[in-house]
Amino acid sequence: MRARFSGSMIPVAITMAVVTVFIFSNTRTSAQAPVVPGVVSPAAMAAPLVKTPWGDPDLQGLWTDETDTPLQRAPRFGNQEFFTEAQRDDMDRQRSNMQGRERREERGTLADVAGAYNDVFTPKKRTGLRTSRIVDPPNGRLPPTTPEAQKAGAAEREFRLTLLQATEVCKDKRLPCNGGKYDPVPSPRYAEPAPRYNTATINRYYNPEDASLAVRCLMGGPLEVGTLGAIADRISFRRIVQTPGGITMFYDVGQGQGWQRNIVMDGSPHLPAGIRQWYGDSRGRWEGNTLVIDVTNFTPKTDFQGSRENLHLVERWTRTGPATLEYAVTVEDPTVWTRPWTAKQEFILQNNEENRIYTEPRCHEGNYGLPGLLHGHRTEDIAFKEGRGVDPRTISTIFANEGERDPLQ
Repeated sequence: MRARFSGSMIPVAITMAVVTVFIFSNTRTSAQAPVVPGVVSPAAMAAPLVKTPWGDPDLQGLWTDETDTPLQRAPRFGNQEFFTEAQRDDMDRQRSNMQGRERREERGTLADVAGAYNDVFTPKKRTGLRTSRIVDPPNGRLPPTTPEAQKAGAAEREFRLTLLQATEVCKDKRLPCNGGKYDPVPSPRYAEPAPRYNTATINRYYNPEDASLAVRCLMGGPLEVGTLGAIADRISFRRIVQTPGGITMFYDVGQGQGWQRNIVMDGSPHLPAGIRQWYGDSRGRWEGNTLVIDVTNFTPKTDFQGSRENLHLVERWTRTGPATLEYAVTVEDPTVWTRPWTAKQEFILQNNEENRIYTEPRCHEGNYGLPGLLHGHRTEDIAFKEGRGVDPRTISTIFANEGERDPLQ
């Protein structure tokens, strides 16, 4: 089934998993109407600011992003921050014709089985107004990384490639082996621990930590901007609830990897540096009509583009209209990037009567899939030891969709 675009979103619950289907329409909703940068529409100026009964700006409701915007701008767009309408229409035409995950591998191969998720699970939305979520630096790209971060990244890549070297992925020069080479002799590093806490799939299942965070049901978390094409980014809803003394945000992302975030609003300082949390420590305050959230105290196991325990976020949430919410975040980690950077994203208010969020995470990957994967690999180990199977180190657990590149990237 080829993915289509939509001016509005219709979440459908299928066997306890929220899957979003987008239906192409040539008519954009009012929330998606073309916007001239720097110009406030008369409707926006006339719209009164929504307040809670106790007087704070009201950000409550179920919000999602109804368009696709890449984190980083494609270099060909230079410093162009916004698409023209003609460019958006052209991009929509190109993307609607993409085969995407519908492209199948040779039937019966591991690569074919690994492509079980089709485009129903990774829908494409209308092209957004912005050419990138990053608005600073002006080129819409992440700043250069530090030598320290480059060294850490290279060590991780080398480790992952050595574990793949004896598999058909490297023999056939598949994308996951890019930068590596085939060697029929399994890597002597196969049993080594990862250079640092693993957050992505590596080519073994000795323990749960060898699986990706998604398989372990640990997706999600600040910040609110992700990689275009990721399931958590394409199917992502957040429900904001406010009380006089606090704010909570529940996230329904991906295929049920939901999580809860509580923002402390009492003016107290951050937790001591020795206390680390997977989603960080969020401390909020109001600056006029904008909710400002300072987030620190991430764990060394949390990862965003290589940044971990030193990640620091300053988020700004602003209600810009009856059905629009702007999210802006400034990101810094002096151990990873040479300068801070800022990204923006716009969320659209959803109809609470037509949409439902099941507030208990329902991630079957972690509940059933991961134990099955571990059991299956132990079965392979036993078979090889008894002379009944191939060396498990020559079997790849990593495949990638090598179809067309999204024109937005």
